[in-house]
Amino acid sequence: MKNMILFWLTLISTGVQAMEIRVATFNVSMEAENYVPRGTEVSGEELFEHLASGEHQQIRNIAEIIQRVRPDIILLNEFDYDADPNKGIQAFIRHYLSRSQSGATPIDYPYFYIAPVNTGVDSGHDLNNDGVASGKGADAFGFGLYPGQYGMALLSRFPILEDDVRTFQRFLWKDMPDNLMTTVVDEQGKPWYSEAAKQVLRLSSKSHWDIPVNVDGNIVHVLASHPTPPVFDGPENRNGKRNHDEIRFWVDYLSSPWQSAYIYDDKGQQGGLKGDRFVIIGDLNASQTEGDAYKEPIVNLLTHAKVHGHTVPKSAGGAFHSQDNPLGAMHTAAWRMRPDYVLPSEAGWKVLGAGVFWPKPDEPLYRLIENRNASSDHRLVWMDLMLEN
Repeated sequence: MKNMILFWLTLISTGVQAMEIRVATFNVSMEAENYVPRGTEVSGEELFEHLASGEHQQIRNIAEIIQRVRPDIILLNEFDYDADPNKGIQAFIRHYLSRSQSGATPIDYPYFYIAPVNTGVDSGHDLNNDGVASGKGADAFGFGLYPGQYGMALLSRFPILEDDVRTFQRFLWKDMPDNLMTTVVDEQGKPWYSEAAKQVLRLSSKSHWDIPVNVDGNIVHVLASHPTPPVFDGPENRNGKRNHDEIRFWVDYLSSPWQSAYIYDDKGQQGGLKGDRFVIIGDLNASQTEGDAYKEPIVNLLTHAKVHGHTVPKSAGGAFHSQDNPLGAMHTAAWRMRPDYVLPSEAGWKVLGAGVFWPKPDEPLYRLIENRNASSDHRLVWMDLMLEN
């Protein structure tokens, strides 16, 4: 308490105004299959039809959660991509976030970022070895039934420096040194992927983004991604190994110039992070203690010298949901794991607090997360940060 008082007195005496922001990530499950009965063929337009109406209750609940938590910067995972923002992200802002949901105060995001992802994009190859190069599903660069499924969108109250954004959608898996693609083999020990497929297979199942945001004159690099789930494959573990390397990408991106020298973005610019203040956000589909993912890359990210990984967002609702699991309070998904992260840099921030939006059954807002159809099978994760020089 004494140190905090001295800190604020110093700010007052020097005339410096501290800037506090809330950064969040939320896998919102806003993709076409979420809006039809299981097994129904989708067109890819289902989300956009509901966004235009402003009346879909599940989407209204997602908007209300965001209105209740009020993040300044938020990444939405599994938000279907369309090149026309009026159909997608702007419709969500206009018809849902900017309208009060159940009495919550509307929230506006004047800045947003969307970009293409690899899901549903035809690879031209038979990637799941079923004898057919279907061009979609497991044969796409990232699993998806149509281009843009499970996309990403960033919303911000602060200006986004779009000319300086770096995307890594087309970075090739083969170009990562010591990648695990070379270890993906069938039960006879033969390479799973054909040589031709190896030459074109991309690392990111969706994309990796480095989005500079101007927060009160300070550049914050928002590092966003959504690695593939390390399941839905076979003994070859091709998804588990891809998840490993998708997370490892950020570890290398933050590391020394020689470790990140192999990296190139979609504009051809080489090298890793060019800045010190960042926040890593997204559904990384990995936990250091639970689940099927390789543990090494997520542990290396959480313990990276440049990453503040020791403040863990928690909730009483998560603890109640998994009462026999001592890790329950840290869970961020209904299926009992911590896959979603907000990880600030050690430099440039003071961490003020963190949490997971997960009300308990006896709380009024429990209706927003009471089942899969209420909002999402993931929870919104947030962290409060104060800029430091």
